[in-house]
Amino acid sequence: MTNGLQIGVLTVSDTRTLENDTSGQYLCDSLREEGHLLAQRLIVIDDMYQLRAAVSNWIADSAIEVVLVTGGTGFTSRDSTPEALTPLFDVDITGFGELFRQLSYDEIGTSTIQSRAFAGIANNTVVFCMPGSTGACKTAWNGVLKDQLNIEHRPCNFAELIRKGSH
Repeated sequence: MTNGLQIGVLTVSDTRTLENDTSGQYLCDSLREEGHLLAQRLIVIDDMYQLRAAVSNWIADSAIEVVLVTGGTGFTSRDSTPEALTPLFDVDITGFGELFRQLSYDEIGTSTIQSRAFAGIANNTVVFCMPGSTGACKTAWNGVLKDQLNIEHRPCNFAELIRKGSH
């Protein structure tokens, strides 16, 4: 693919390190395979304010076009990704969470209802948030993100919107 995007990958976890973060590593490997560039990679503990600060910095950085967040989308007391990030969005991408859960249902059945996968656009940066399991990252990447971040995908894709500078 030509015209690769600059993508930040953020893992939300109290226990993961770069050595054992298989979900974040999967996303990094996958985006590179598609011709995108890894702009930055971080692991942040599941703390609403640290998470919001990290993503806010990336949203403010005009070089970062996409943010992929893995983790913190469940219902435990430590899961705060939706609460941390949705206030930052100018526009919600409601269909991402809906489509993710539809695809996930075929893999894990009704357990997909415990996923609060979501996405939005902030300052012309597209932010996709998915569960922390490697399987969920594979589902999101192969079922949605791979095509939607490909500027050649038709009839439409988010890469085009990013490059046009409008949502």
